Amino acid sequence: MSGKKQPVSVLVVIYADSPAGLDVLLLERADHPGYWQSVTGSREGDEALLDTALREVREETGLDAEKFQLTDWQMQNAYEIYPHWRHRYPDGVTTNIEHVFGLQLPDRIAVSIEPREHLNYRWMPWQDAAEKVFSPSNRDAILHLARIRGKT
Repeated sequence: MSGKKQPVSVLVVIYADSPAGLDVLLLERADHPGYWQSVTGSREGDEALLDTALREVREETGLDAEKFQLTDWQMQNAYEIYPHWRHRYPDGVTTNIEHVFGLQLPDRIAVSIEPREHLNYRWMPWQDAAEKVFSPSNRDAILHLARIRGKT
């Protein structure tokens, strides 16, 4: 699979409790402006999924997730890879397994996005974030976050 992505990935929902409620960090994709998402990324080599989550948070936001509360939510999503992204995977691969994590921050923190991957970032209330993300599994993860944080 050299040069190709593994069909195993992480989704990291970054959130903070604020005086107004529960806020979620979203990133706008550089390769598809208008597509907003949480931190995502494929596993590299045989790294542990926790290490994938730590690496992707660092690469996409500049945050050191080890300084905060990173939790494996023990949730997996199997989904069909969008056809316009299949060229990134080995031939014939059409399904990805996504492992969901949450990263709790003490407050909204400014992040440093990687301009090759993202155009912008935005903190927003969880309800708005759930509506803004393009991925159904990302939406479900944000709704799960609201449930476990007692917001629904």
